[in-house]
Amino acid sequence: MTYGAVFEDKEQGLLFADVTLPLKKKTPPGLVHKKVIVIAGPTAVGKSRLGLRIAKAIGGEIVSADSMQVYRGMDIGTAKVKPEELNAVRHHLIDSREIQEEYNVVQFYEEAHQAIKEILARGRVPIVVGGTGFYIHALLYGPPSGPPSTEHIRANLEQELEMHGAEMLYDRLRQLDPDYAVTITQRDKHKIIRALEIIALTNQKVSSFSRETPHEVEDYDFRCWFVYFPKEILYKRIEERCDHMIQEGLIDEVRKLEKEGLRQNRSAAQAIGYRQALEFLDGPQTEKDWARFVSAFKQASRRYAKRQFTWFRKETLFHSLNMSEVLEEVVLEMILQDYEIRS
Repeated sequence: MTYGAVFEDKEQGLLFADVTLPLKKKTPPGLVHKKVIVIAGPTAVGKSRLGLRIAKAIGGEIVSADSMQVYRGMDIGTAKVKPEELNAVRHHLIDSREIQEEYNVVQFYEEAHQAIKEILARGRVPIVVGGTGFYIHALLYGPPSGPPSTEHIRANLEQELEMHGAEMLYDRLRQLDPDYAVTITQRDKHKIIRALEIIALTNQKVSSFSRETPHEVEDYDFRCWFVYFPKEILYKRIEERCDHMIQEGLIDEVRKLEKEGLRQNRSAAQAIGYRQALEFLDGPQTEKDWARFVSAFKQASRRYAKRQFTWFRKETLFHSLNMSEVLEEVVLEMILQDYEIRS
């Protein structure tokens, strides 16, 4: 099979691949041995399963691009791969931090690039798998200047953007830092969010920061794929996974992590599932509180998936695949074919 044409999914604003035409792009000679596969997508779409299948088929190792799976003990709520899967395929950036430790996008960038170098040096294939769009963007283009991002601040700003629109956030930026605001427009959503994040973190204007020397970005040949289901399918999968996480013992996991310092880690404590569980544990824990917890957990998960769609819609390096239109076997073959054809 050969592949390549794409058609628009107007409901999601994404593209999915046809299964008839060959991909034409070839890897430049200098990048033949620096190929990296990237598998992204919304929560509950099946990224980990797909990444594992690719790794087993092609001799790969997984580099996690999930901002919470780095923490030991955050297993159920992050849908972390099982121990037997970790043993079957080598994984990187999973269980690399204690719950009390901070973790940010600059650390991810440096550690992910180091892992990719080591994987390539072993003659293996790096396969980046995850749904944290900010981290994957940093991997592709380099981390942002200024103070490291904080997950919960960024998530709150992204939610405000979704609820109130870019114009309101841009007006706030004009009030807080008019000198920087005039250098961008309200269409520059990423820059607006980053500027407000820097102001929240430092209590200083963005315009007061001197330009930092950017990180040197390694010249890899990234093969980027965004896999998804339409909302009516995806949201059902999300709710079923939330129910499964609860049945698996999410509340007990949060109780244990709370004793180990979960609340002291602002980013981890704000993670979806963990934040809602902590709020439940703070209350009288009545049946009504339980129902509120379950509903809030599912709602936050759906909203996160929506933000993931919004983020990756702007990422031009990604081929988008509607998993309800293409069988997983075909998706696997497409990605492997692309890897070989572009060699």
